[in-house]
Amino acid sequence: MSISSAMQTGVAGLLANSKAVSTISTNIANANTDGYRRSFAQMVTTASATGAGGHAGVRAETRQNVSVEGSARLTGVDSDMAISGSGFFVVSRNPNDPVAANYAFTRAGAFTPDAEGNLRNAAGLYLAGYRYGNDGTLGTVDRSQFSDLQTVNVGDVTIRGEASTSIAMKGNLPADYTGPTAEAALAGDAIVTSQEFYTALGAAQRVEFSWLPTTTANHWTLTVSVEGADLGSVDIEFNDSGPSAGTPLAYTNVTSLAVAPAAFSFDPTTGIASLTIDNGTAPQAIALSIGAPGGLDGMSQFSGAGVTANADIDGYATGELVRFEIDDKGDLYGIFDNNARHKLYHIPLAEVPNPDGLKMVDGNAYLTTQASGTFSLLGPGTGATGTITTGSLESSNVELAEELTRLIQTQRAYSSNAKIITTVDEMMDETTRLKR
Repeated sequence: MSISSAMQTGVAGLLANSKAVSTISTNIANANTDGYRRSFAQMVTTASATGAGGHAGVRAETRQNVSVEGSARLTGVDSDMAISGSGFFVVSRNPNDPVAANYAFTRAGAFTPDAEGNLRNAAGLYLAGYRYGNDGTLGTVDRSQFSDLQTVNVGDVTIRGEASTSIAMKGNLPADYTGPTAEAALAGDAIVTSQEFYTALGAAQRVEFSWLPTTTANHWTLTVSVEGADLGSVDIEFNDSGPSAGTPLAYTNVTSLAVAPAAFSFDPTTGIASLTIDNGTAPQAIALSIGAPGGLDGMSQFSGAGVTANADIDGYATGELVRFEIDDKGDLYGIFDNNARHKLYHIPLAEVPNPDGLKMVDGNAYLTTQASGTFSLLGPGTGATGTITTGSLESSNVELAEELTRLIQTQRAYSSNAKIITTVDEMMDETTRLKR
């Protein structure tokens, strides 16, 4: 190796170690950046030629530890999300961006609603997801491209009302109210309870239940009415002994009091009444379950102070979004002021074969490259894909102690390469003095 080659080697060493210092400095600067992945400079030997006249140098190749996960920290903010395991959030530069080149991947999950309700992170990138339909399904989506994604929006979201189709009664009737000596039965007093249900337009109406104890022990007459109009009645007899004590024994004397197009019918084998309610051009049908004979899933009769009757009912009124929540499978649910809870978006995670081959771009985001391979958009918790933890953020995977140690080592290496250049300079000066 000639003297000039030695100087070139020293210069190459300076350039490589200065690049290494640059990556270390970037890591230290981003030690508190959510979702940041540390980079490092890997030294690679170079050779200008072979043989006695050649010389070996060095260059620095920058790489990233994208596949190394950072630790999660609690924030308590519902819209903050951390990924536990592999995968990346899909983000775009603009809401509902139609340009595929404007989409990227990130692990920085500090998303908050903007003025329009679009979720975006501190870098100004908008979270993308699949929108659920009114029927609660995603339909067919292409998970190999961005075309079916929409920006997740939690602004002025409303849901239309949904008509009630079933009411399941649960509760207890006091056994000591029936029989020849029961005061309420002798006086003919009925105990009235009611339950709200919803029409096709989302309006609330009430169905009333009149529970009349009779002078026959363990017998009741139930009359069902809607908004003051009687629909029908049925007699209920309860078991008074044995393992089925307190459960319905039989339903008899089914009577329809409805005026067409309203209607009332009752199936004594199932304990289910079919109500047809005249509240629209097409009457509303509701299945009312009192309880199957011998079963404890409906109304019962045991001694007590009074009637307790509750109901499980479907349907709901028109509602406005109050808040939202995200589960570990990436489903964003809207919680509405009508107590409805509906799926609004599914947040997929992007997977690539080689995360370390991704290209970092502005905003702590990444783009695919030939080295990373093509992406797939998968549901969190699907296969090897990670899950989502809300109320948390993923910290940087930078270890400050390690970076500071590397900084010292690199500084020493830089100084040594500078010493090569000063030494070669002195040697060249000696060479020029040989002529004197």
